[in-house]
Amino acid sequence: MYNGIGLTTPRGSGTNGHVQRNVAFVRPGKKDNINYRTEDDLAKLDAQSNRQPNQGILDHERKRKIEVKCAELEEVLESQGLSQDEVRAKVELYRSKLMDHGTMELPKDEFGRLLGFERPSCAVKQNAENEGYGKTPKKIGKC
Repeated sequence: MYNGIGLTTPRGSGTNGHVQRNVAFVRPGKKDNINYRTEDDLAKLDAQSNRQPNQGILDHERKRKIEVKCAELEEVLESQGLSQDEVRAKVELYRSKLMDHGTMELPKDEFGRLLGFERPSCAVKQNAENEGYGKTPKKIGKC
């Protein structure tokens, strides 16, 4: 007996104890098991589709992009041979100018359509498209 299958001992059984698998056994298929969505499931799906973008993540993304631009400017100014104080002052001025700008421009492709590949910007993209078409804030389709 291996893995709990077969006779403990073939003595007295009239067989040699060899175990074979039952090839005639038909496993029940998954076709018969239909899972219908309940009202709770539909409510969850509806709540997920109307979810607004997380403003904290969008702000962090905007600040990160600003810091990348500031770092690039700092490298350019240092390569021009300016002193550390001058570089720091110009970078701070540039950073404050970008922070005061405040609004995040949504990237667009050559046809003017909104691009959005990250999850938070995906919700912003969908809301902007829905406003353009005069639709309700309910999400229609995938991002």
